[in-house]
Amino acid sequence: MPKNLKKQGKPLKIPKVILLTARFLSVLSSKLATLFAAKLFTTPIKHQIPKRELAMDANSIQECVLIPTINKEVVVYHYGDSDKKILLVHGWSGRGTQLHKIADELLLNGFSTISFDAPAHGKSSGNSTIMIEFIATIMFLETKFGKFEGAIGHSLGGISLLNATKKGLKIDSLITIGSADIIKDIVDDFIFKLQLKPKFSDLLQKHFELKFGATMNSFSGFLSAKEIDIPVLIIHDHDDSEVSVKCAINIHKNLKNGQLMLTKGLGHRQILGNENVIEKVIDFLKQE
Repeated sequence: MPKNLKKQGKPLKIPKVILLTARFLSVLSSKLATLFAAKLFTTPIKHQIPKRELAMDANSIQECVLIPTINKEVVVYHYGDSDKKILLVHGWSGRGTQLHKIADELLLNGFSTISFDAPAHGKSSGNSTIMIEFIATIMFLETKFGKFEGAIGHSLGGISLLNATKKGLKIDSLITIGSADIIKDIVDDFIFKLQLKPKFSDLLQKHFELKFGATMNSFSGFLSAKEIDIPVLIIHDHDDSEVSVKCAINIHKNLKNGQLMLTKGLGHRQILGNENVIEKVIDFLKQE
């Protein structure tokens, strides 16, 4: 999304100029309006790294890695030197250092972490990406740096890890935090915020399906959950204004071996630094 669509920590209303442009294009041409929506949907915000993440940034070994299946380079962060590695996956418009508080606690408990700036995020090149490229990156990093003891994903990173695990990512346990669920709901909400007619949700999904050769709804979190056997911890906040807590409940309901931790008052991002959440994450990984 364009830079002024949201501030860090809370969503904002879409600026009127974008809404007017979308509405004008929808009258002029459904195809142009769909392409405009697709551009917005696949363009993340590149935030400057905040001070709280500078220590992890400075103390990690970083390298550029080419992901062959998508022909894009990502910046990978190696943090700590333990053979017990945990893969960390940030969410939309995030960075490889975004889960720094969790990473610091993992190091204190004998783990190391590998994380990355997804395509078009952080220090990685490019301007646009989509969840399919998050998944491709995860799968390749396993072949290059695995085996991972476990994986932790926030928001889009969580649903990407659910899909990667369904595809064969070999981890002993999985943790998602604030993860989305049904792809149609995500697209419907995006089109609603753009103030376009509901038909554009179907047009946008068809656009991506033709472009990537995959049915978008097949990437829904609950569908992946049905095919996952490993222990999974689902963490979500009741007051998450970006991703409904219903997503966590539905994903958990479809897991064979799942735990659910629901918090209150932490929202979509503050949850990443909460002491109780981090303690639960560490305990879960140690148990598994």
